[in-house]
Amino acid sequence: MKKLLLLSAVASALSANVQAQTKDNEKWVAGFIEYYKTDQAETGLPNFLDDGAGLGAEFGIRFSPQWAFRIEASKLDIDATPNNVNGSRFGVDMMYFLQDDSLYAFGGLKNTEIVNSDTMANIGIGRHWHVNDNVKIITEAAAYQTLASNSNTHIGLKLGLAYTFGGSNMTAKPISVDIDNDGVFDKMDQCAGTPIGTRVDSVGCALDSDGDGILNTIDMCPDTPAGKKVSSVGCSLILDTDKDGVLNDADQCEDTPITDKVDENGCSVFTEEQVLTSIKVLFGNNSSVINNPKDPQFQEFADFMDRYPTTDTVIEGHASAPGDADYNMMLSQKRADAVRTLLINQYGIDGVRLTAKGFGENQLLDTSNTAAANKVNRSIIAKISANKRTVVER
Repeated sequence: MKKLLLLSAVASALSANVQAQTKDNEKWVAGFIEYYKTDQAETGLPNFLDDGAGLGAEFGIRFSPQWAFRIEASKLDIDATPNNVNGSRFGVDMMYFLQDDSLYAFGGLKNTEIVNSDTMANIGIGRHWHVNDNVKIITEAAAYQTLASNSNTHIGLKLGLAYTFGGSNMTAKPISVDIDNDGVFDKMDQCAGTPIGTRVDSVGCALDSDGDGILNTIDMCPDTPAGKKVSSVGCSLILDTDKDGVLNDADQCEDTPITDKVDENGCSVFTEEQVLTSIKVLFGNNSSVINNPKDPQFQEFADFMDRYPTTDTVIEGHASAPGDADYNMMLSQKRADAVRTLLINQYGIDGVRLTAKGFGENQLLDTSNTAAANKVNRSIIAKISANKRTVVER
């Protein structure tokens, strides 16, 4: 008996990693040896019947991935006192194979003759260890229960070798899974995280993405904010609050003045134009003194620079033609510096934005060399321009 159990363990270890290959309508024939143990109660005498061994054969048919049927017959040699007893067992089983394709449970009816002839119901578990496409090792454990009133229970442990034949390749149907419980199996679900209870289409995606009650297939405003009343095509019923021609759902500037022209986002359209201002200061002969520091043109110039804070300017100093050129250059610079200082100290313009540059007699405004021309040429000129945004009206 110990040799039998050892052989079973070795066979299990050698074939544990061999993968199963099952065929539709596969058939097998097998021979087996068996360890058989009674409950020592066949005659009512203690220790009359003990354990024993058996030798048998079976024929089976696998008619679906899970189900099979077999016929089994065996001869039993039971240890007894004073003489061994020969017995036999014959019957049928239904077999149910689990998902791994090799492990199975079975149950059936057997006619067993040891001392008496008994009909026994049996259940058990077993495994087909696949050696190759046609050869399998069989291991089983079964319990046998008599159906008569004497109610005897026997145990059988089986080790066998089977040869399979016939049939065609088959694969058990995979189990379909639906993780988000939306009614669409995961292998087809293109929106696997759909919240439970959401209505979905045939590929598992929400029928109404923005939850406004309008199906995606006809929703012309698929991103309507939650809670807004919508029309039959899914757009807000309050179509255009500021009357600018752009619906609220697309309007990025909701309070546009009614007089403004707007773009496709509902925002005012602007044009840019260049605006400029200038100052001109005349000086006396050989003088850099500003005669009228409160002239309104200075304030206007300062206001312009305040309105357009990114602008700056060059204050140009000039001199008339008579006199030494180097002297005239120095005098024109002093005139430019005087105006710059005035704008900084009295009108608050940041000095960084003002540059004073003398040109001497190099850029004469009037070259006629008359007294009137000399007066015009003793001057300061400053110009500044900026881009002004102007809203376009409807």
